[in-house]
Amino acid sequence: MNRTLALVIGFLLLFASEILRVYFIMPFPGSQQSNTIRFAYAIDQNIWWIRLIGFALIAYPLFLGFKSGKRWRIVSLSVLLFLYISIFYLFNFKFLAEKMFYQPTNKFMARSEVSAIPVGKLVVGVVLNGEARAYPIELIGYHHQVRDTVGGVPVMVTYCTVCHTGRVYSPELNGKPEHFRLVGMDHFNAMFEDATTKSWWQQATGQAVAGPLTGTWLKEIPSEQVRLSSWLKKYPASLIMQKDTLYVKNYKHLQGYDQGTIPDDLEKRDTKSWQNKSWVIGVKLGDLRRAYDWNDLLVEGIIEDTLNQEPILVYAESDNMSFHAWKRKLDGQVLNFSKDSTGMNLKDQQTQSLWTAQGECIQGTLKGKSLEKIPAYQEFWHSWKQFQPNTSARNADSTKK
Repeated sequence: MNRTLALVIGFLLLFASEILRVYFIMPFPGSQQSNTIRFAYAIDQNIWWIRLIGFALIAYPLFLGFKSGKRWRIVSLSVLLFLYISIFYLFNFKFLAEKMFYQPTNKFMARSEVSAIPVGKLVVGVVLNGEARAYPIELIGYHHQVRDTVGGVPVMVTYCTVCHTGRVYSPELNGKPEHFRLVGMDHFNAMFEDATTKSWWQQATGQAVAGPLTGTWLKEIPSEQVRLSSWLKKYPASLIMQKDTLYVKNYKHLQGYDQGTIPDDLEKRDTKSWQNKSWVIGVKLGDLRRAYDWNDLLVEGIIEDTLNQEPILVYAESDNMSFHAWKRKLDGQVLNFSKDSTGMNLKDQQTQSLWTAQGECIQGTLKGKSLEKIPAYQEFWHSWKQFQPNTSARNADSTKK
């Protein structure tokens, strides 16, 4: 092969591999619209072989070029080397997700009496074996992943601010504890890589989308997103994750995220309905999925629906931040609900029993009963429709589904 051609091909291979390896899994312009994960994964897993081939192609032409003593040739080759070194540094130490976001170094959980987290903040709450823990979104949104143990059970609390998705998973594969690192994103959703098989996992679904375990799923652990004050009403003894002092500056970037008013265009809410950045409540029941517009829910307060032949209830608390979804069939009877005179509780029409915002009956013939929760999530519409492609959408124009 001609030495000049080898030099050109070698540098193009090195430049392209370093850039595309990161470009396809980070939110660069145009990078998140196509299904390029397998291509990106192939580059990532073979990057050292690609580099070796590239270096092999340029080594001899570089040697001869510098040996020639010709000034223009030495300058040209030096510029190319400097450009590669710059690209290598930027795309391996600056633009990688794991170099931007870190798990907590000093994780500290506190009871509400000593917690420094305002009760107006949104949290992702988890209850296992009688123990409750709450993780503020504006903290876990930076970390993307927080490893913890709740009720003796290991958990991986995850959050993607660009999708507005909070999920909790078991960090075990094949019955063994696994370590995950943030590797990038797919269609604007965070992706994690497990240390053992190097498979890539979607945060929104828990599904492996590249690597040896493609098509398998992490076990999801039930969680709910509510205002901390609402969470503490039901779980007053809950522990609450506190700020890690090493990342206080990083947390400041997410101030206003709870309300959707953050300046960042990738993370800011669109207050209109059924836009890509609009908030929806996504509900899962069996194999069926349905999305409800957040604006509709706030106006109506209560949405009664039927999904998978199951009567359900989607409810927004009076704080306009907390939400719940339950089955509304209890002991064979379908219940219809309205808010009570205070607007703080629910009342069913069939028995006139009084229910709390946490789905527990506190007065009437059904006292002591609880409504069964169903999985429900608040997220951006672009995320829900991307990762739940068979979803239906209540009151959405067909052009916006």
